[in-house]
Amino acid sequence: MQEENLNRAEKLRPIVIEVAGEPQGVVVPDADGYRFVAVKLPAFAMDGQRFPNIETAHLAVSRAIESGEAA
Repeated sequence: MQEENLNRAEKLRPIVIEVAGEPQGVVVPDADGYRFVAVKLPAFAMDGQRFPNIETAHLAVSRAIESGEAA
């Protein structure tokens, strides 16, 4: 019984999104995929956006920061 709770916690663990080696935020599981939570100023414009998967979130955050759109 306790093992099931540990597996569930592992699935809910936030995943760090880095751009150029700097952590910009995390994605957390959401009903429709993943929600981005910004932790650095350059990524705050992306805060709260939802993505279908982690790869799409990373690509969107990277593009926004590199193009200066997220600042």
